[in-house]
Amino acid sequence: MALSEESRLREEITALGRSLFDRGLTAGSSGNISVALSDGGWLMTPTNASLGRLDPARISRLAADGTLVSGDKPTKEIPLHRAIYEVRGQARAIVHLHSHYSVAVSVLRDVDPASVLPPITPYSVMRVGRLPLVPYFRPGDPRVAAAISDLATTHAAVLLANHGPVVSGDSLEAAVYAVEELEATARLFLDLKGHACRTLDEPQIEDLRQHFGAEW
Repeated sequence: MALSEESRLREEITALGRSLFDRGLTAGSSGNISVALSDGGWLMTPTNASLGRLDPARISRLAADGTLVSGDKPTKEIPLHRAIYEVRGQARAIVHLHSHYSVAVSVLRDVDPASVLPPITPYSVMRVGRLPLVPYFRPGDPRVAAAISDLATTHAAVLLANHGPVVSGDSLEAAVYAVEELEATARLFLDLKGHACRTLDEPQIEDLRQHFGAEW
């Protein structure tokens, strides 16, 4: 018998969360994942839960109004997730990590807050797009919603200052691929600091827009 939408997504969150954890992209109980359901509700990873040891049955199920329907208490980052879903209609999943290299970039003083990472590779342009920096807010601060709402309409990914990346996608798999690409690009950026670099120019970026719909 085919799994229901919710059951399938619970299994997918569990499997991809474990993959991210096993490869060191999130540590301890840090990071969170959400997926939008067709009825307007969401599945979200619980608060203080390790992405490497999720129980599909205990993943939080929220109604369209944000109330908890079943499962454990959801991540305290609900305001962050909801703000993106409300303004970015194509977003069906969101991944927020505290991945090492992305966090390292988020604390640098000499980055452009409108576009933290330069266009180093075509895949960073295609899968991540232009990455703005969101000012620092404590984790779970509801004020982050307004800051992210202003950016999420035109950006699939943002970087929270001194905190980490938040990436949306039209599926959970797409969001995971994008956050992995972001982390790889952040590592490459740090490895290249101090070196004269050749980044993609505007005609090359426009070519990626035309062929792949890159948001840069």
